Amino acid sequence: MKLAASTLTELPIPGPSYNRDEIQVGIVHFGVGGFHRAHQAMYIDRLLEQGLATDWGICGVGVLPSDRRMADVMAAQDGLYTLLLEHPDGTREARVIGSIVDYRYAPEDPEAVIELLAAPATRIISLTITEGGYDIDALATDSVNVFGLVSEALARRRDRGIGSPTIVSCDNIEGNGDMARRVFATYADRLHPGLGDWIATHTRFPNSMVDRITPVTTPEVIATVEAEFGVTDLWPVVAEPFTSWVLEDSFVDGRPPYEDAGVLLVDDVTPYELMKLRLLNASHQALCYFGYLAGYRLVHDAASDPLFAEFLLNYMDSEGTPTLQPVPGIDLTDYKRTLIERFANPGVRDTIVRLCFGSSDRIPKWLLPVIRENLKSGAPVRLSAAVVASWARYAEGVDEQGEPIDVQDQLADTLVPLARSQRDRPTAFIENTALFGDLATQQRFVDDYLWALDSLHRDGARATLEALRS
Repeated sequence: MKLAASTLTELPIPGPSYNRDEIQVGIVHFGVGGFHRAHQAMYIDRLLEQGLATDWGICGVGVLPSDRRMADVMAAQDGLYTLLLEHPDGTREARVIGSIVDYRYAPEDPEAVIELLAAPATRIISLTITEGGYDIDALATDSVNVFGLVSEALARRRDRGIGSPTIVSCDNIEGNGDMARRVFATYADRLHPGLGDWIATHTRFPNSMVDRITPVTTPEVIATVEAEFGVTDLWPVVAEPFTSWVLEDSFVDGRPPYEDAGVLLVDDVTPYELMKLRLLNASHQALCYFGYLAGYRLVHDAASDPLFAEFLLNYMDSEGTPTLQPVPGIDLTDYKRTLIERFANPGVRDTIVRLCFGSSDRIPKWLLPVIRENLKSGAPVRLSAAVVASWARYAEGVDEQGEPIDVQDQLADTLVPLARSQRDRPTAFIENTALFGDLATQQRFVDDYLWALDSLHRDGARATLEALRS
């Protein structure tokens, strides 16, 4: 059965019991991809099911050419979609999510989006625009982009005497709210000199930690939803059962009762944020390059290999954990064990290639801070250096069988030639100071890095992991 508002009561899976026509938009979200729909939109759906947050419905906004398809799907399905949870035991559960009640494709009508953002009812603007989305130097001031649209809206709110919304970054960046504050203020001043000062005074940017493994939707996922649940959904989203959201409780004009949906509201997100970035996200990087070079293409296959699981746990115990702050309410030993179980969930079918994507945005934010802190404290960096070496080996663009690797990275044109030159000049890759700063001058790191890179070239990924056991 086709998924649409008109078929909701006839669908064979659970869906919104609330009246979506009564839901008012209070949140405008940029970057409506799989993660947002499996995470933030799911939490609002939980609240709506409880009869809460009826003035906190979501309007999604797309700005990229690739968002055009999402706009078409959202229009065809009245903003509805299926969230499919894959349990480790092979069971599945599906639910139709209804919290996205509107969607706008900004390039078609940027003025309408600006007015939506400027409306008093819009009290939260949230973002999942990826780690690389905050590079405002890559954006033209006359293009339709997140920062330009929001800046124009904030200027109108200032001029009309309307209070500011809260801007919530949900991207995997350390201090994501602080980053958003700096970037929005800087871009706003480019368009409207002085607006940055108004933002600094009136706008809040809470930090957040978001966590749910959400792989790319494949044709197989679409077929599964139709075959097993009888729902024809053009773009369902699949995710693991685990979900977590830790959010700084700092809002300028109210917020949904997130705590009633399972969100942890705290005064300081930093300990939770560092835990997630330096254990989960950094471990994904520790897994993906070694895994690809060893012949794995699915995350759960690599994570189920005892050699890889041991390497990840060793990294987390000996190098990641020592850089963390105490994390209130979290048993780190249990968290790390659970991470391996989550990675090894066969139902999720996450791909190694997805984890390898955009490494130049990820490694500097998730792993290099671990290396720098451990160099400063005298703690080991051997395993972290080996992860960097595995990225450098992967970036050569040829696997251990001589087959080409499609290196998907915005800096691939720079990184691949550097990586290919490292057989003659082994430190070539890490001499890229834009990514690595002064690490190529830190002898302890360089020694561990060069050992791992030589081992990868000489013996291969699996033998290198075996040697790192000792």
